[in-house]
Amino acid sequence: MKRRITLHFPREAVHQPITYRLAVEFDVAAKILRAQIAPNQSGTMVVELSGDIDDLDAAEHWLEGQGLALNRAQGQIRVDLDRCVDCGICSSVCPSGALGSTPPLWRLHFDARRCLVCEQCIPSCPLEAIALVLDQPSADLPAVRSLS
Repeated sequence: MKRRITLHFPREAVHQPITYRLAVEFDVAAKILRAQIAPNQSGTMVVELSGDIDDLDAAEHWLEGQGLALNRAQGQIRVDLDRCVDCGICSSVCPSGALGSTPPLWRLHFDARRCLVCEQCIPSCPLEAIALVLDQPSADLPAVRSLS
C-alpha cells in the first residue's frame, strides 16, 4: 500500500534521520518527492510511504510522536487553460513526466495518471496557472488538457 503525506518538521526535528528510521524500525519505504529543510529551521517534506497497512499506521503514529505534523489531505494538480501560455517551464521540473509538450504545436499536456502530486510544478509556473485542488473536481473548475 502507498500513501502520500506531507511532513512538517519543527526546528528541533530537522536533524532526525526520519527516512532511515522508517525503513529500519517500521519496514516502510519513503520516497522523497519534495523537501525544503534547512538546518536549525522548520521544514517540509512530501513523501510517498510504501508498506503494509499496519506498518504504515505505526510509522505515522511514530512520526507524530516525534513532533512532526502530518498532512494527509489528498489533492490533484489542475492546470488553468485560460492562464497557461504553454511555456513548458513546469514540464522541466516534473519528475514523473506528467507534464510535457509535443510537436508540432508544443501545447502543454497533463497526464494525471502519471502525476505524483509532488507540487514542484506549482511554484515553477510564472502565471500561477497550476494549483493543488484538495476537493473533488467539480463542473466549475477550469478544463485540464490530458494525454490521450
